[in-house]
Amino acid sequence: MDAEAKRRARHGSPGRLLLRAVVLVVASLGLVVFSIALAKVTLTPSPASEGIVTSNLRPGRSLRQYAEEYTFLAACKQAGGNLLLGVPFGVLLPVLVPRRLRMIRMTVLTATVMAVIELVQGALVTGRAFDIDDVILNTAGALLGYLLIGRKASHRYHALAATPAPEPSPARKPAEGPTEGPTEGPAGEPPARGRGFTARWRGRRSGPGGGAPGPDRRGA
Repeated sequence: MDAEAKRRARHGSPGRLLLRAVVLVVASLGLVVFSIALAKVTLTPSPASEGIVTSNLRPGRSLRQYAEEYTFLAACKQAGGNLLLGVPFGVLLPVLVPRRLRMIRMTVLTATVMAVIELVQGALVTGRAFDIDDVILNTAGALLGYLLIGRKASHRYHALAATPAPEPSPARKPAEGPTEGPTEGPAGEPPARGRGFTARWRGRRSGPGGGAPGPDRRGA
């Protein structure tokens, strides 16, 4: 019985295991689907923009261009689109990465993945160029998704996956046996052995009739 309880405490109930597996599969499939959609959006050639786009290695340069040269709706579409591309990273990655330092791990992974995509865009895709501001906006979107949804969802998942601590076994009471040594009598009287010794000592000191021993009267 104890071994079965320890096994259940270590691995969790079947319902918890099934729920953890379902959440993990859904998060993995969601990340795969998102990766395919991200590749179609970012790695599709754009011949019409081939002579327009240029690489940007200075943070904030494209953002200033959006604010100064784009209309409000066009700027929101460009910047908001890059933010939204990073949100799924902040929702799905915290479930898949270890619980410790998950926000830092998620941020580093998102920035790394988006930087690689931007490098591939600039090197291989027609009409695309590397833009550091896109990486910044994607990472900011991942942080936004983590703060709004990912943190709470990952906390619940990892709390579900945590192994419950085994319940302590009840302490066994020591077997009651004869106690060694003198025991006290009722009402604070001295121990039985002490009472016998005291009685014998008093008998020796007492004379005939229970009085104190008097002088020797053999010569009287």
